[in-house]
Amino acid sequence: MQNIKENEELSKLNHSCAHLLAQAVKRLYPDAMFWVGPVINEGFYYDMDLGDKVVTEDDLETISKEMKKIVKENKLIKRIELSREEALEMFKNDPYKIDLINDMEEGTTITAYTQGEFTDLCRGPHVESTKLLKHFKLLKVSGAYYKGDSKNKMLQRIYGICFPTEEELQAHLDFLEEAKKRDHKKLGKELELFMFSEYGPGFPFWLPNGMILRNVLENFWYEEHTKEGYQFIKTPIMLNRDLWELSGHWKNYKENMYTSKIDEKEFAIKPMNCPGGLLVYKNKLHSYKDLPERVGELGLVHRHEASGALNGLFRVRTFTQDDAHIFMREDQIEEEIIRLIAFIDRIYKLFDLPYEIELSTRPEEKYIGSIEIWDKAEATLQEACRKSGKECKINPGDGAFYGPKLDFHVKDSLGRVWQCGTIQLDFNLPERFDCTYIDSDGMKKRPVMLHRVIFGSVERFIGILIEHYAGAFPTWLAPVQVNIIPVNQEYHLAYAEEVKDLLESHGIRVTLDSRDEKLGYRMRESQTKKIPYSLVIGDKERDHREINFRRHGSSDTTTLKLEDFVSMIEEEIKNKVNNK
Repeated sequence: MQNIKENEELSKLNHSCAHLLAQAVKRLYPDAMFWVGPVINEGFYYDMDLGDKVVTEDDLETISKEMKKIVKENKLIKRIELSREEALEMFKNDPYKIDLINDMEEGTTITAYTQGEFTDLCRGPHVESTKLLKHFKLLKVSGAYYKGDSKNKMLQRIYGICFPTEEELQAHLDFLEEAKKRDHKKLGKELELFMFSEYGPGFPFWLPNGMILRNVLENFWYEEHTKEGYQFIKTPIMLNRDLWELSGHWKNYKENMYTSKIDEKEFAIKPMNCPGGLLVYKNKLHSYKDLPERVGELGLVHRHEASGALNGLFRVRTFTQDDAHIFMREDQIEEEIIRLIAFIDRIYKLFDLPYEIELSTRPEEKYIGSIEIWDKAEATLQEACRKSGKECKINPGDGAFYGPKLDFHVKDSLGRVWQCGTIQLDFNLPERFDCTYIDSDGMKKRPVMLHRVIFGSVERFIGILIEHYAGAFPTWLAPVQVNIIPVNQEYHLAYAEEVKDLLESHGIRVTLDSRDEKLGYRMRESQTKKIPYSLVIGDKERDHREINFRRHGSSDTTTLKLEDFVSMIEEEIKNKVNNK
C-alpha cells in the first residue's frame, strides 16, 4: 500500500484533488464553507459546513460527476500571494478561513490557489491544471468536529483518493476491497473472537474462540521471555495520585486517565505499567552483579480515548501491554538494546512481519529531564541500531515524555504498516523514583531503565494478525485446529469420535460436526470458519484407520494413516509453521 503523504508527487496530486472536490461541492451547494482539506496517508479529505444539507454516500456519484466536468474544463490552477488584509477581505464571508488566517503568525506569506471561479486558501503546492486529476475516486463520508473538538460544530468530511493513471487507481481500489474482506471487526464477529457492547464503548469482550487465541499468544510470550531470562510480575490496576505525580503522568497525561476516590484520597487506574514496575524494583536492594534485571508484565491498562477515535481492537480504552522493564548499568545499555533488537526480530519473523525502525526524539514540549540526558539517550539508541545492522529513520519530536524510543513498524501481508514494538531508553524515572544499586566500589549508583513492548498491546496485535492472516491463522494459533466431518452418522460417527479423542489426547483443538446436514454444506462451513484442517470420515477411512483431510484454502485432499496425521500436525504446531 502506498503512503500518499510520503510521496511528493502523489501528495501534490491528492491535495489538488481535494480542491477539485471543494470546487464541485461549491457548485452543487453554493452556501458551502470549507475548513481544511489535507493529504493523509490514504489519500485526502475535506471538512465542510453545508448548513442544513447532509451529504450521504448516495450523493458521492453526483459530486464525482461535477468533479469530472471540471476536469474536462481543464481549469488552470494559479498560485497567488496575499497580504493579511487582502486575505481577510477575500475570505470575509467564510469564518473558517478567517480563523485560519488569524492563526497565522505575523509576517507569514499567505497564499491561495485559483481554478476557474473557485479560490481556496492554501500553502500548496498543486498540479498545473484540473485535467491532471481525472483518475480519482470519492470513498466515503463521515462527520468531524470543527478543530477536532466535540464542543464545536459537527462538519461533514468527504474522503477520496487520486492517482496519475487508471491502472494505479484500480489497483488501489482492489486493495481496499481486499482490506475490507480482512477487516478484523468483521472477521472478529464471524469467527466469534470478540464483541463490543454499548454498555462499555471501547471495552472489548473476549469470546471463547478469542480467549483460546489470546491464551496461546500470551503463553508463547511467556515461553519466549523465559528463554531470554525475564522474571514476571503483576502490579495493581489502581494506585494513589501521589505515585502518578511522582512519575510525571499526573502532569503530562492526566486528561487520558480514569480517576476515583478511595478513603477520601484520589486514585487513578493505571494508563501505563512503568510506575508499578519501579516500585517492584525498589522493593529490595540490588547489586551491580544482579544487573541487567529483566522484568516482564502483561499489564492491563486503561486510557480515556475520544469516542470518535475508537476503532475495533486497534483503538480501545482498555488493553494489555506486553510490557517489560529492564534495569541495567550504563555500561550494559548498548549490549542490552542490541540483544533486545535481535529478540524482537525473532518474534516478528515467526509471524512473517517485516519491519522498519524509527528513532523518535525529544518532544518540543512536555518532557522531563535535561536536554543533555536526552541527547545522550538518543545517540545510544542510534548506535545500538547501527551495531545491530539495522537502519533507523529519525522521527523528530515524537519521543515519550520521559525518554526517546525506537519504534518498530511492521508490514502486513497487504503491505500496510503498523506501529507495534517500542524500546524506550529512560534515564529520568530511575532518578525520580530514587532507584539505586550497589556498585563494585560499595557505592550507590543509579540504574538506567528500558521500557519495551513487542506486540504493543495484545488486543491490537491480535487485530493486526486477524487482518494479516485474513482470519486463517497458522495451525498453532487457530482456536480450532481440526474439524472432523463424518459422512454418515450411523456408520462413521463412532470412528470420528475415536479420532477426536485421540487428537485431543495430544493437545490438539478439535470439533466434531455430526449435524444432520449434507457433507458439502458442512465442508463449506468448515472452510468459512477458516479451520486449518477439515477431516472427512467415510467407509474407507473407518476400515483402514485413515483420515482424509483438506487444508483451509485448498481444494486438494490427502489421505494419511491416523497416527501419521497426528505426528504431522504435532510437528507443525511444535515448530509454529507460518502457513498463511
